[in-house]
Amino acid sequence: MTDDPMAGLAHSEAHYFNSYNHHGIHEEMLKDEVRTRSYRDSIYQNGHLFKDKVVLDVGCGTSILSMFATLPKPSWPPPRAFLDSNAGAKHVIGVDMSTIIEKAKEIVEVNGMSDKITLLQGKMEEVVLPFPQVDIIISEWMGYFLLYESMLDTVLFARDKYLAPGGLIFPDKATIYMAGIEDGDYKEEKIGFWDNVWGFDYTPLKHTALTEPLVDTVEMKAVVTDPAPVFNIDLYTVKKEDLAFSSQFSLNVRRNDFVHAIIAWFDIEFTACHKPIKFSTGPHTKYTHWKQTVFYIHDVLTVETGEKIVGQLTNKPNEKNPRDLDIAISYKLETEDPHRVASGAGHYKM
Repeated sequence: MTDDPMAGLAHSEAHYFNSYNHHGIHEEMLKDEVRTRSYRDSIYQNGHLFKDKVVLDVGCGTSILSMFATLPKPSWPPPRAFLDSNAGAKHVIGVDMSTIIEKAKEIVEVNGMSDKITLLQGKMEEVVLPFPQVDIIISEWMGYFLLYESMLDTVLFARDKYLAPGGLIFPDKATIYMAGIEDGDYKEEKIGFWDNVWGFDYTPLKHTALTEPLVDTVEMKAVVTDPAPVFNIDLYTVKKEDLAFSSQFSLNVRRNDFVHAIIAWFDIEFTACHKPIKFSTGPHTKYTHWKQTVFYIHDVLTVETGEKIVGQLTNKPNEKNPRDLDIAISYKLETEDPHRVASGAGHYKM
């Protein structure tokens, strides 16, 4: 017997949870203004939805969302009279497997909220909540390419087991988008580098590099096509098996240029709000720590205004480590120029 909640976990699972033990990753998320402000506003602007409710914060981390739910629209520091009032949620339960929850407990205590927030360390699937049902689930579950790390599975488990009929989920909608980009210089730096490494042919690693998506910030001026939605999630109805999907896409070319990669990003919506709140992680908007996911293709497509890049995106959890993703992208340039007809496919691992 052991008190270590990590005991008995597979190495990949333990590594995933341990990565959230370090304050640096939480600093990055808390400093992500788009992310944190959107969650804050969705709660503060809808105090009537949270008042006297039991709230579950799935993957609570440092408990910032739990404290938002407890204290809608406080001044800072909050006056003692406000802390003693009945404003905000009746009670918030935060659940996290990482040992960062010990620091979260200290944070909750120094902010005078220990009587309203209960923090539990453990897997959502195994902990015992102090309430049989909750009225609202809040969670920041999104990973790179939306689904990397598969935390959404845990939110869906919590929804099915604990969310009361008519209960709310914050956020409740997500959409993955794709677009084509011109990225010749960086592709040469990242992929072409392996053609000649100190005089040696390293192309076996070039093939490997092409299978590894790059998470980075893409400038809007690099985007050559219109964006296209390829996958939508409604958290009230989606099932775990729906997260392995295959979707067609069609990207309208905006200008004469080259396309070296397909990028993906996601948008998030809080539609339960009185005034809907949403944010995007795309190249057209303010920086987020999710950045964009870049899938370099083997070919260089020469494209002209009005043409289309059509194809199919397939995603599924990796069989050995379900938190990783296996992604396939097939593509074809629709053009009337027979000299520029091109098609191909790439297989990627995240």
